[in-house]
Amino acid sequence: MQANKPENFYQNVKDALAQPDLKMIIRRTTDKAEAKRAEAITNFPGFENARKQGQKVKDHTIKYMDHYLAEFEKNALAQGTIVHWASTGEEASKIVLDICRQHEAKKVTRSKSMLGEEIGLSHALDNSGIERVETDLAEHIIQLAGDPPSHIVWPAMHRSREDVIKLFREYHKDPTYSEEIIDLVRSARRDLRTKFLTADIGISGSNFLLADSGSSCTVTNEGNAELTITPPKVHIVTAGIEKLVPSMAHAVPLLRLLTRSATGGEITQYITFHNGPKRQNDADGPEECHIVLVDNGRTKMLADGMEEMLRCIRCGACMNHCVVYKHIGGHAYGSVYPGPMGSVLTPHLNSLEVANKQTHACTLNGRCEEVCPVNIPLPKLLRSLRAQSWDKKYEPLTNRFVVKVFAALAKRPKLFQLVSSCGVIFMRLCSRQGWIKSMPLAGGWTRNRDLIEPESKTFMQQYKAMKKAKSDGA
Repeated sequence: MQANKPENFYQNVKDALAQPDLKMIIRRTTDKAEAKRAEAITNFPGFENARKQGQKVKDHTIKYMDHYLAEFEKNALAQGTIVHWASTGEEASKIVLDICRQHEAKKVTRSKSMLGEEIGLSHALDNSGIERVETDLAEHIIQLAGDPPSHIVWPAMHRSREDVIKLFREYHKDPTYSEEIIDLVRSARRDLRTKFLTADIGISGSNFLLADSGSSCTVTNEGNAELTITPPKVHIVTAGIEKLVPSMAHAVPLLRLLTRSATGGEITQYITFHNGPKRQNDADGPEECHIVLVDNGRTKMLADGMEEMLRCIRCGACMNHCVVYKHIGGHAYGSVYPGPMGSVLTPHLNSLEVANKQTHACTLNGRCEEVCPVNIPLPKLLRSLRAQSWDKKYEPLTNRFVVKVFAALAKRPKLFQLVSSCGVIFMRLCSRQGWIKSMPLAGGWTRNRDLIEPESKTFMQQYKAMKKAKSDGA
């Protein structure tokens, strides 16, 4: 599957809605995640206090980012870690490739990292002729399928169990012929185990960077990050500069929020702090450790007044609760980051001119802000981007015309009510058996869903009738 492009958003959405099973497959996971999160929050009375604490930690770190970046670099260097700085994604990928070439690497293992996807590292490794092995189970599935990720926590959410069975039987050297999940996992383990042990370099992301120790933290459920990092002689971390926190004490409330918001669990199986290359008496670990700190538009977000988005801890809760995402999935957004958080991030990682359509993929119902563990006001940020897009005339002429017509009508209540009344009559004429099947100029609404026939009167007409009835009754 070729990755969709953000500028083709409308076509991507049409293609997604035309896939009959996609919505069912996506909702099977997101609805379960939504229910598990709700249960986890109910069982954690201190959740709201943790949210406030987590927000304060992120806001403080973002405000003094230059200080904490300098502190992190100093302490990482003291541990023997080599620190690199990259202002763009291309620069970050080049740094990683240069390290691989210096060590004449033939095979690298990767633990799941959305930052790695953001900087295009997967394609850069493939194009360089270095064998890339994705070790996260879901990433392993989509690597076999040739898909990009469709979710930041469950990258293979769009794939059914039947898809996975077919892929494993086709690509695994020792595939299972059982259709049980436990046997499919064992098949992946058998296929990946020797690759863990024979990799020249291991590459990971980082959930948090601790400034006071120069440590990197990974949060996983499979142990693949530990196997990616420990056996190879070289470990490379790629991390966005917003991953910083001042210390372990500041990371703890964020860790308590992350798992509950992402998967509905109290804690993940593995929370590991990596502290540079192995010491003299260490039994294992990499002999060389690199950290690539990536900007790629993050400081521009600070300058543009979007610093609240830098709080994001990549839990995916906003996607799991988003009514738009549940219908179209992640690929339709045409970006590494889908859903509400992606609709804010993509215009900054790419450009607003290219990705302005994603800012409209939101009903502004506020669910994303309601469930965000660090209180990111996503609807507010999306409205701001919409306003910028309008001011810069990035919106299609038809959209601008419709909005101007609506604004003109809204300023003239009597005319607005007259047009509304005509609209209700017209919609009823277009309905069949209580549903609107094919109303002219409404294909965007009726192509993949149906609309129920409206009431015989507009809201204002019904409201006036109700007031009159009450008045007469009095």
